[in-house]
Amino acid sequence: MKIPPFLKKGDKVGIVCTARAIDLEKIEFALTTLKAWGLVPVLGKTIGIWQDQFAGDDIVRATDLQNMINDPEIKGIICAKGGYGTVRILDLVDFSYFKKKPKWLCGFSDVTALHAHFQQNFKIASLHSPMLSTFKGNCDEALESMRQSLLGEKVKHYTGSNKLNRLGTVSGELVGGNLSVLFSLFGSDSDLETKDKILFIEDLDEYLYHMDRMIVAFDRAGKFKDIKGLIVGGMSSMNDNDIPFGKQPNEMISQHTKKYDFPICYGFPCGHLEHNRALILGGKYELSVKESGVDLVEK
Repeated sequence: MKIPPFLKKGDKVGIVCTARAIDLEKIEFALTTLKAWGLVPVLGKTIGIWQDQFAGDDIVRATDLQNMINDPEIKGIICAKGGYGTVRILDLVDFSYFKKKPKWLCGFSDVTALHAHFQQNFKIASLHSPMLSTFKGNCDEALESMRQSLLGEKVKHYTGSNKLNRLGTVSGELVGGNLSVLFSLFGSDSDLETKDKILFIEDLDEYLYHMDRMIVAFDRAGKFKDIKGLIVGGMSSMNDNDIPFGKQPNEMISQHTKKYDFPICYGFPCGHLEHNRALILGGKYELSVKESGVDLVEK
C-alpha cells in the first residue's frame, strides 16, 4: 500500500464537494482551522454552487476533483461535504496522475466510495477524517488526530470497553468506512477486498432492518470470513418501524459474526460522532481489544 507524502506547513490543500452542496460561510471555521495548522486551503469551483442537492452536476464535480488531482501544487484534497453523490463521479475521473503522484484524500461517510476505490484499484492510502462541514461539531481530539495524521505524526487511539467486545490482539492493514456505501459498491471494481485486513464500519440514519440486511449481505459475500479484526464505529440516529425490529446494530453484528473468532471492538469513536477520530485507510495498525479497553495504534 502506498502512503501519500505527509503534508508540511505551507502546503496547499484543495477543498472540493464530491457530493452535496455547501455554502462558503458553512466552512469558514474549518478554513480558519486549516490555516492555523499551517496549511493553505484552495477552494474548488464546487464550493457554493448548487444543482438540486448536489454541488453542481456530475461533470462539474468530477472536473473539480480532476483539477485538484492534476494540480502539482495541491498536496492534499479535503472534501467539504458528504451526503450522496460521490459514486456518481468515480468513472468520470482520470486517476492516471494520482497513481503516479498520490496525495491525501480526506473525508468520511459518502467519501467512502473514493477511499474504497483508491485502496482496491490503486493500493493508495487515504484519510477517513472529519470533513469541513463537520469541523465545528467535532471535538478537539478528533481534529487533532486529523492534523497529526496529515502531518505524519503517529496516532494512538483508545476507547473504553464494551460488553459485546471480543478480546484479542491483531495487526494488519485497515480498510472500510461507511457500511451503506461499501454495500452499494458490491459487484463493482470498487468493491473492497477485506481478506487479511482489519475492517472498520460505521453508519448513520438507516432503518434497523436495512442494517440487518447489509450485515447479512456482508457475511454472505465473505466480507467477514477472513478478516483479522473488526472495528465498529458510530451507529448513529437509527430508525425503527412501528413493529420494533428487536435488535440494535451492534447486537446484529454480534449475532452474525459469532461463528468467527477475530477480535471485535464496538463503540469506537469514529463516524457520525463528535469524536470522529481520523484513521488512515490502507495504513497498518495494531488493534488490541482487552477487558480494560481498546487500543488502536498506528504502526
